[in-house]
Amino acid sequence: MMDAQSKPPSLYSSSVKRLDQKRSHIFTVQAKPPSGNAMHLEDGTVKWWTERAKQPFGSSSNVPVNETLAVDSLLKKINRGDLLVVNSRRRNGLILFREFYAEFAGPGAAVGGDFDQGCHKIIPLGNLSLIEPHDHEDHQKALKIRLQWIRLTQNFTDQPRSADRAQMILDQFKTYFDKSTIDNVPNEAFALMVGVLPQTVRRVRQGMGR
Repeated sequence: MMDAQSKPPSLYSSSVKRLDQKRSHIFTVQAKPPSGNAMHLEDGTVKWWTERAKQPFGSSSNVPVNETLAVDSLLKKINRGDLLVVNSRRRNGLILFREFYAEFAGPGAAVGGDFDQGCHKIIPLGNLSLIEPHDHEDHQKALKIRLQWIRLTQNFTDQPRSADRAQMILDQFKTYFDKSTIDNVPNEAFALMVGVLPQTVRRVRQGMGR
């Protein structure tokens, strides 16, 4: 059972840039500078992004920056119901915190909308890029992928042993992100995702050599 008194971690020091494109706006969140080569996603549950990850990653560095937003402004956009999509062409994601649990929205997943009312903190992972869906089809696809990410985490919470749940969520993140990115995610974040105590995550990490 999750310790209701444990507090989610404070926000990373990040900035969000709004970039105008022909058909959509892109909001990029620069968290910690990446270190080493990011790993390819090898997860059968999120097959759509697996295929997209095989394609060359695009770059928006040549798009003029028109507006700079703080992370708390992004959080306000999410809470007021704006629907955005985690860029499927980057190894990135967003941990979203509620009062007693947290969720991970990975590449291709919708954030905001009806999913994330009551979210009070966020942690961006990788060079986060959030895109406004072009049309209803993109909207529905993003919602479906968000549900896939949720179901993936639920598979871990079905494990009866808390140490197993902690091990599985850590192993899964090792598939998506490089070690330096994972090392900067607090124990509390992983704990809230799979319903264990932060101490359990810390013990498992120590056993893995963190």
